[in-house]
Amino acid sequence: METNKHRIIADMIAFAKADDLIHDREREFILTIANRMGINEQEVSEIFEQPHQPAVLTTELERVTHFHRLLVLMYVDEDIDQAEVDALRNYGLRLGIRAEAITQILNEMHDYEDKLIPSERMITIFKRFYN
Repeated sequence: METNKHRIIADMIAFAKADDLIHDREREFILTIANRMGINEQEVSEIFEQPHQPAVLTTELERVTHFHRLLVLMYVDEDIDQAEVDALRNYGLRLGIRAEAITQILNEMHDYEDKLIPSERMITIFKRFYN
């Protein structure tokens, strides 16, 4: 049965495929998130084989959380490809995240170890653009 949780995992898988290669670390990260959502490894394997419709995220918190997951996924393999950056920007826009917020996040991430912006800073950025 396809749920929005399955669609979130499908989005993550599609994003991981943006550079035409799914690294083991990306797969493990996706499995970890899926497990936290109550989706088992067999279901994730099925989603890899048969993509689902995009997730429907209705609240700002859901959209920001999903964008953050995709941002972490982009860095989990420690190899950032321009196709991934472009895909993240496009996913963010599709999620309804303001272009200015996406640009600031993409610019600031280079200021942090492992390219991961702390969640407190992410919240500050989003508050700036959404309040």
